[in-house]
This record gives sequence, structure tokens and C-alpha cells, in this order.
Amino acid sequence: MAIIVNLDVMMAKRKISSTELSKKLGITMANLSILKTNKAKAIRFSTLEALCRILDCQPGDILEYVEDVEDEDNI
Repeated sequence: MAIIVNLDVMMAKRKISSTELSKKLGITMANLSILKTNKAKAIRFSTLEALCRILDCQPGDILEYVEDVEDEDNI
């Protein structure tokens, strides 16, 4: 996948635990884990907005585009 979620990095910088973040976001630990491990296929803008508010960051601090060689082969 070409979009990498650096949520764990931002959480470490802000010294917030998964339990605390999931409670503040209002999502389950399982769904937070899916985001943290780059297994999510999508993220709602409302969730991204809440993450940015809670972690005091910008979307670009959480999401990163990395060129995927496999994607180029399929074009």
C-alpha cells in the first residue's frame, strides 16, 4: 500500500497510550490497532480530524505517501 499510517510515531511523540487514544476517539482498541498496523483500507475524515485534534498535529504527520513499485507494474 502506498499510504503509510504513522500513528504509532505520533502517539509516541505525544506520549499517549492506545487505551487513552481509543477512549478519546471513541473507537475500539481493535479498530485503533487496524489503523496503527497499516491494515486499514480507509479512514473517515471525522476520525482523521479527531486524531489531529487529540494529537495536536496535521494529517501529514499521520499519513505518508510512499511510492509502491507494485502499483506502477499494474498501470
